[in-house]
Amino acid sequence: MKLAILGASGHGKVVADTALQAGWQEVVFFDDAWPQLTEIGAWPVVGDSRALLETANTFDGVIVGIGNNAIRLAKTRELIDARAPIVTIIHPSAVVSPMARLCAGCVVFAGAIVQIDSRLGHACIVNTHASVDHDCVLEDGVHICPGANLAGLVHVGEVSWVGIGASLKQLIRIGRDVVVGAGAAVVEDVADSDAVVGVPARSIAQ
Repeated sequence: MKLAILGASGHGKVVADTALQAGWQEVVFFDDAWPQLTEIGAWPVVGDSRALLETANTFDGVIVGIGNNAIRLAKTRELIDARAPIVTIIHPSAVVSPMARLCAGCVVFAGAIVQIDSRLGHACIVNTHASVDHDCVLEDGVHICPGANLAGLVHVGEVSWVGIGASLKQLIRIGRDVVVGAGAAVVEDVADSDAVVGVPARSIAQ
């Protein structure tokens, strides 16, 4: 099976490596830095985003490997509109409940956990050793960074970023386009477009 990844970056390399471990046999990249950029790690870069849109249906699967939440989601939506065969990739060491629901374009990396009745929108990332407990909702384009932990019934709004090692208390709501700082302990709701850091987490948005 052949996979196309849009976004030749460090994050893209982790997506490629995860895909190979999950059983994909061949990976190629597309990036708007092509033709100046012709390879990323062990993989070739064969075209730009326009070329991918034109050829997407020649691949068994397509996914966006861009770390920026808003860009990743926008590119994923372009591919959805083009009826590309967008896939979700789950590392074999991750634990994802068969009763969780993951929309197209998600990646779940090594050691991560997604528990029962959680729902992940398009283009979400659950990164290395992160955990998403029961009945959580991640809207489109959310990134749960390495080692972050969400207790049950947490709702995270579109394109929000939960930083490395952060902890989110059960039953709270994180708004849209929020940044939760590394190591933060979030114990109450966070408004749209806010940024919170610390233990307990407090707003630093101006």
